[in-house]
Amino acid sequence: MGGQLKLFGEGLGCVRGERNVFSSLDFSVSSGEALAVTGRNGSGKSSLLRMIAGLLATAAGSIRLTGGKNGLTLAEQTHFLGHRDAVKPSLTVLENTAFWSDFLGDGGQTSPQAALDAVGLGDLAQLPAAFLSAGQRRRLAIARLVALKRPVWLLDEPTTTLDDTARTMVAALMSEHLRDGGLIVAATHQPLGIAARELRLGATT
Repeated sequence: MGGQLKLFGEGLGCVRGERNVFSSLDFSVSSGEALAVTGRNGSGKSSLLRMIAGLLATAAGSIRLTGGKNGLTLAEQTHFLGHRDAVKPSLTVLENTAFWSDFLGDGGQTSPQAALDAVGLGDLAQLPAAFLSAGQRRRLAIARLVALKRPVWLLDEPTTTLDDTARTMVAALMSEHLRDGGLIVAATHQPLGIAARELRLGATT
């Protein structure tokens, strides 16, 4: 997946409305590492991931990636898996995955069908996504991480709605991503199923 990556956050501040969510926050995570962002609701876990993804402006501080692909921004080297699965119900399962591959594609891809096989949805490729259960929709969202190779995974409660078998599958995909030299920052209330350092946030009242 290229050279040694390192993702830094330095002196980060987050303000939502009138509330100071967190301030003076530092973190770092390198190739082959996972960082589990924990804390109670409202502590800023999702906001931190959205800042890294470039979806939310920082109130203070900076975020940077070193060792990435020249000419690409951090956002262009990042997969962000949020609470919403971004599934188009009118498209088939395969068409959803192909859409994301085409929309985000910049090389280094796995075929959409192979990505669905990896998340256990291969047999449902031609089914309209409207008929998927909540857990299946989550797996479909995860399939795009497999279909398009990007080194930085930002995962917001990645195993929500998943059963034990699917959680094990996601842990295996995360482990493979780390072995390939990627890095993961995951906001979670439950164990990821992989070795991870913890960054615990505390809500400010």
